[in-house]
Amino acid sequence: MQKGLKYNVHAKRKNWVPNLALEAETAISLLPTNEREVYMKLVADRIDTLNQKKPPTTKLTQRKKMIRSIQNKLRKNNALIARGDKSNSTVILPTHQYETKIQNFILNNNFRTTTTDPINTFQTHIRQTINETRTLIPSLQMEIHKYEPLSSLH
Repeated sequence: MQKGLKYNVHAKRKNWVPNLALEAETAISLLPTNEREVYMKLVADRIDTLNQKKPPTTKLTQRKKMIRSIQNKLRKNNALIARGDKSNSTVILPTHQYETKIQNFILNNNFRTTTTDPINTFQTHIRQTINETRTLIPSLQMEIHKYEPLSSLH
């Protein structure tokens, strides 16, 4: 909990050693031919060393167990972890209470809900503005992008 809501336990994937070997082989293949054999031997020795080592029980695995335990308790109690409203604190709330708070926030702050997706309308307006603004994009590029959807422009 001290690490914060955005803390993520980094774990090595199960097949990370074979991936490492493939990536090293790819990198070595780009070297001059006379240097490849030396580096292949070095990489092979290091990978053999990695395969022989047993993964130690570290703080990382202890953290994973602790996080899994917290997740299970939250799931059993139908609760979630959230950031406090007016402070830099972390709170645990029942899910229904959190959803009620969100609904109240939406209702009390005059938000409007819509049944249609406004994105197409916004994209049309943006496209019209871009097409009418000749100083923004030179005319040659305007002809190329004139009929492309907005999502295809980068």
